[in-house]
Amino acid sequence: MSASRQSGVILQPGGLVGRPLLFGEVLFDEFMDGSVVLGGAPFNVAWHLRGFGLDPLLISRVGGDVLGDRLLERLRAQQLDTEGIQRDDAHPTGRVRVTLVDDQPLFSILPQQAYDFIDAAHLPPLDSAHSRFSLLYHGSLAVRNTVSAQALAALRDSGLPIFIDINLRPPWWSLGDIEALLAGGRWLKLNHDELAELSELAGQTVNDLLHGARSLCNRFGLQTVIVTRGSQGAVAVTADGMAIIDPVPVDGFTDSVGAGDAFSAVVLVGIQRGWALATALRRAASFAAAVCATRGAIPDQADFYQPFVDSWKR
Repeated sequence: MSASRQSGVILQPGGLVGRPLLFGEVLFDEFMDGSVVLGGAPFNVAWHLRGFGLDPLLISRVGGDVLGDRLLERLRAQQLDTEGIQRDDAHPTGRVRVTLVDDQPLFSILPQQAYDFIDAAHLPPLDSAHSRFSLLYHGSLAVRNTVSAQALAALRDSGLPIFIDINLRPPWWSLGDIEALLAGGRWLKLNHDELAELSELAGQTVNDLLHGARSLCNRFGLQTVIVTRGSQGAVAVTADGMAIIDPVPVDGFTDSVGAGDAFSAVVLVGIQRGWALATALRRAASFAAAVCATRGAIPDQADFYQPFVDSWKR
């Protein structure tokens, strides 16, 4: 796979020092065949980052129930820090029903889940004595409730550079809320359908997507806007460059649940390590293709990540 067109833009010159901080939903995806797997975009991204050797801190909330216990056990087994996971005796651990239609997932997201009530009063300290974080990653689903939205606002006020990973799940979003999130972000990742929702300029050709992404970049003062195109690759724009990445074939397709999160995780690795934009996109697309060959968003194999780590060293 190669970049069709690219510039020499670096995602984050010099990289970043510190731990990625991730905020948002953790939940269980329930499939039609009866299988139940862990999910939620911030959880998926944190899981992948740990697999790649980083030390992320995930901030979320789970119920004081069996599913909450099970989730914490999985986090500890993956050696993921649980300092940021709050417990909630009033609301259940998140659940989502996943239906596959033409190999594409449709999500039925339940209301009033524990991750809707992340408490700002119980966030980990972010003052200068604890300045161990490099960036803040968050999506858009967890701010559907004012309680979690207030917690996220407190984190955004910390001054950390922000990576926004949009997930527009009807009816749990509004244009005004999304635009408020984009203000103050540094990096934005979304798919081509989401770009069409947010930009009147967005069509489906490569030039349309570049134009729409550039419009968002300029309108909200973003440093980088990345648009994934599913089986057609990805495009990205920055203030002074762009990249267009060819698709990666999937060997043994199972489902595309979590493919976008897998893509985001590798881009975050690239930001931490100072990769070129096109390099990060190529590696992200390759990893996302591999995740599409697994059930759900995260792999069970302990050695799933090592071939990617090894290839990046080369």
